[in-house]
Amino acid sequence: MASYTHGHHESVLRSHNTRNIANSAEYLRPHLGASTRLLDVGAGPGTITMDFASVVDRVTATEIDDAALSLSRELAASRGVTNVDFSVEDVHALSFADDSFDVVHAHQVLQHVADPVQALREMRRVTVPGGIVAARDADYAGFIWFPLLPELDRWLELYRAAARANGGEPDAGRQLLSWARQAGFTDVRATASTWCYATPAERAWWGGMWADRILESALARQLVREDRATTTDLQAISDAWKRWADAEDGWYLVPHGEILCRA
Repeated sequence: MASYTHGHHESVLRSHNTRNIANSAEYLRPHLGASTRLLDVGAGPGTITMDFASVVDRVTATEIDDAALSLSRELAASRGVTNVDFSVEDVHALSFADDSFDVVHAHQVLQHVADPVQALREMRRVTVPGGIVAARDADYAGFIWFPLLPELDRWLELYRAAARANGGEPDAGRQLLSWARQAGFTDVRATASTWCYATPAERAWWGGMWADRILESALARQLVREDRATTTDLQAISDAWKRWADAEDGWYLVPHGEILCRA
């Protein structure tokens, strides 16, 4: 079992809470309809989940434990959303019957699981014949930015090492098509999309968020605990994120792989 590298500190949720269909699942939108039954694997804080709930018949949100699932439960309650069910699940061995959902979706999930191929097999099993299994994941090795700051190179090196130590694959985006083929899918459409941060407001948000995450999140605690970095090292990286955010010519690109698999 892999462990979740980011954790659920406020600095992490600050990023995750901005996600919706438009910026994170637009590739899936044409396959969503008023009668769709959708399984959202690894729903996190539930912002994409609630967006799905506004356009499909019913959504089932899953997370690995009750604490993580409580985030999407609370969001549904605060928004008065009533067509979402909740279930604690391991994506490697889902509890649902075969052919239970029209669409099964996972956003930024397969990079964190121990066996993404088995996860995709299970996602396929619970999807009706002819239904859609969809996944989108970032690819950390493809992150590019300007100005070039050595501390950000170090940040990326540390993150990828920590993610792999946790049993995940930080460069998942480029491997989604391969994993889908290994899982037995023969009808797969592979695409890509990006997040780009270049305006002053975008830089302040992205850089400020990572400046906090490298000091306060589960990742920060892991790096110190495993002697991969000192608190002084992490402070230097945090300061570099702020310098990047303040740069008038600052630019940052986050690439994502996407797959639409016909069950």
